[in-house]
Amino acid sequence: MAKETGTTLIAQNRRARHDYQVEDRFEAGIALTGTEVKSLREGRASLVESFVSIDRHHEVWLENANIPEYLNGTWNNHAPKRKRKLLLHARQIVNLERQVQAKGYTIVPLSIYFKDGRVKVEIAVARGKREYDKRQSLREEQDKREALRVMRYKNRRR
Repeated sequence: MAKETGTTLIAQNRRARHDYQVEDRFEAGIALTGTEVKSLREGRASLVESFVSIDRHHEVWLENANIPEYLNGTWNNHAPKRKRKLLLHARQIVNLERQVQAKGYTIVPLSIYFKDGRVKVEIAVARGKREYDKRQSLREEQDKREALRVMRYKNRRR
């Protein structure tokens, strides 16, 4: 059987990019059961209300991420919103803890994807945006879109 290569996006947390200013990104492995991986291969996952926490034993957990039950699973199917352990190096965990202790910072999951056949989670240390920051970033995106539309229109007329 051929080994998988490349990356395949499963789910993305667009809300996190809107609500938070992303500072530092990390790639983490995730401990899953067999039915969870099969459900992810079908592209069924949601990171909408999920968050990352660090417990007192210096372990990193992905909480409230929804990976629905595998449709062809039997009695040993997994719980959809269970806590899942993230796999990081000890130095990375210490670095995360140090950054989160600063006021206003949190750890949010940005995306979940397959990388060379293994499930990875992209997490980020982020700072919450104020309401006017959100409006400003939406305005900038809209201005970029309009500029591209005008350029496309002018290039087509020639």
